Amino acid sequence: MTSNADKGLLIVLSGPSGVGKGTVCSMLRKLAPELVYSVSATTRKPRAGETEGINYFFKSKEQFCSMIDKDELLEWAEYVGNCYGTPRSFVNETIHAGKDIILEIEVQGAMQVKQRFPEGVFVFLMPPSLGELRNRIENRGTETDDSIRSRLSVAAEEIRLLEHYDYAVVNDQVELACERIRSIITAEHCKRERIMPYVKSWMEEVR
Repeated sequence: MTSNADKGLLIVLSGPSGVGKGTVCSMLRKLAPELVYSVSATTRKPRAGETEGINYFFKSKEQFCSMIDKDELLEWAEYVGNCYGTPRSFVNETIHAGKDIILEIEVQGAMQVKQRFPEGVFVFLMPPSLGELRNRIENRGTETDDSIRSRLSVAAEEIRLLEHYDYAVVNDQVELACERIRSIITAEHCKRERIMPYVKSWMEEVR
């Protein structure tokens, strides 16, 4: 049986839309290839080039509803007629294999995960300022003024949920943000409660 000291970590990375979660995770893939990336379940049809178990776990509507009923999802949401969720089994299998897994998710989804998996490590990705967040959203060139105002209003509400997170990382420079997240993971592995089982076994050996 795997002890807590041997288990991997679930790192939940979230933050407001436009803060750069996807960009940071893409960089983390290069800097920390040992990290496992959470694969979501979805009811949408596979697109060209997508592979089962790598891009998504593709499910029928009935299968997805069954997963909800059996509490097999850490979180789920419906978007544009399709359902998306995080399978609990994939996360559990990964961490029991001693591997760290990272889940990139919106703030509301992260709050669902916290209820079902409170031992996770919750990291909030912050913009340097709301003004900078506005600039990033505007630079996409896909949003109207009303949409930008709406997104900033939602972002302000999401930032108020920071108190529910373990760490806050400012995404001022992508590589620096990645290094901060990697430092958090290292620190979590060095926590006293993870090391104590080893120490207790050593003490028993010298009795």
